[in-house]
Amino acid sequence: MSMTRLKLPAFYTSPMAQVVLVGITCFATVGMFVAVSNLGAGGTQDVILYDVSQGVLYGTFALAGLVSGAINNILGPRLTLFFGSLGYVLYVGSLWCFQTQRTRWFPIFAGAVVGFTAALLWSAQGSIMMSYPLEKDKGKAFGIFWAIFQFGSFIGSVIALAINIKDGSLGAVSNSTYTAFVIIIFVGIASSFLVLPPNRVIRSDGTVVKIETVTKIREEFLGMVSLLKDWRTLALLPMFFAADYFYAYQGAINAGMFDGPTRTLNATLEGAGAIIGALFIGFVVLDNKWLARRTRGYLGLATLVILEIVIWAVTLSWQVTFDRADAAALKTAGKLINYRDDSYAGKGILFFFFYFADACYQAVAYWIMSALTNEPFTLARFAGLYKAMQSAGIAGSFGMDATSTPYLNEHLATWCIMLVSFPFAFLVIRTVKETNYEAEKVVYVDTTKESAIEDGIRGENARKHSAEKVPNKTEVVESIADM
Repeated sequence: MSMTRLKLPAFYTSPMAQVVLVGITCFATVGMFVAVSNLGAGGTQDVILYDVSQGVLYGTFALAGLVSGAINNILGPRLTLFFGSLGYVLYVGSLWCFQTQRTRWFPIFAGAVVGFTAALLWSAQGSIMMSYPLEKDKGKAFGIFWAIFQFGSFIGSVIALAINIKDGSLGAVSNSTYTAFVIIIFVGIASSFLVLPPNRVIRSDGTVVKIETVTKIREEFLGMVSLLKDWRTLALLPMFFAADYFYAYQGAINAGMFDGPTRTLNATLEGAGAIIGALFIGFVVLDNKWLARRTRGYLGLATLVILEIVIWAVTLSWQVTFDRADAAALKTAGKLINYRDDSYAGKGILFFFFYFADACYQAVAYWIMSALTNEPFTLARFAGLYKAMQSAGIAGSFGMDATSTPYLNEHLATWCIMLVSFPFAFLVIRTVKETNYEAEKVVYVDTTKESAIEDGIRGENARKHSAEKVPNKTEVVESIADM
């Protein structure tokens, strides 16, 4: 017997509404984490400690990402998002505690905790963003989510800038900045309960995202094995690994070359770049209604390749003018670059485009995954694997930085890894079909008994109900996982 549930308004059960809600959760949790990270060494000004904590965080993230998709599919997205968001408040609190009490172990411990919880959050987020929307809206879904999420980083940086700009000699983040971050993160944790399970989400064409709301451990194991046996998954691993390898390098030069107020300004520019880049690539390129699906993939990849070549070539022209010794000398002399200095000209634009290109990179990676299937359980596993490999790359980059690797070596390693991954991504895009609807059958809400949807009965039973009611619709063609 099914429990009577409150009938939800149509706009709330739409895929885009759910994407927006997940964006709000990430806006207030991951966004604040990114804002703190972009303040230079996480606001601690202790680059070595920050690198160690980040290495632990992303090392744990890499391991947890291998199973986080399965956990999401077993628990459901709402609980997974809730548990996934808890680690961020602990991590920001640990940085605050270090600044006031000098407890060096706390950021490292918190890094390990948030590495696990972040894997949960991003698997749930990836599954929702990639499988709930219609195929024609997946680029837009990324653009909307990423813009909202990065707006958290942008607002957090603006808060820090407004508070800290009064003191041009600022060396550390103020207590009031940390207080603002923690309050916003708690709001994000609460917002995770607004997200609906897939069986309550109905697309604009009347299809249900998925009747089954959870799966079993054995099914998850076999599903991950099947995913890893696909050559396209293996071909995407280099792109996954390279996705955020630049984090350590970009953070190191931000902390090493700029004073406190200018670091917050750079972080604000990064947030703006990410927002604009996500909306551009999602709406203008990947969901361009005038182009065939595979052509949009080619165009998105070409846009990304051009951006990465130009941005990193410009960065190289600046990088060859200084090294770590020069950065240390500037800090000792109290002559770190300030936004009022003539030497700052152009560097703010570079930080803007670091994250403009990053948004395009993330968009293309997610678009490729979501173009291979619409099935939400599969996409949750894909999202977990993506974040696992991405985190392994980030952990490696922070490991390089923690050993004081020359800036130039970090730059070249970051750039080369990205460039090597692009041909493999091209090969995968070549296999993209115009639609996956014909291969992945779905259920229309008007041909399925309401109790079947509310109770989340198994797909076989749901299809039986559908066939009994409308025999001529047994071959429906909308993806069961267009999140």
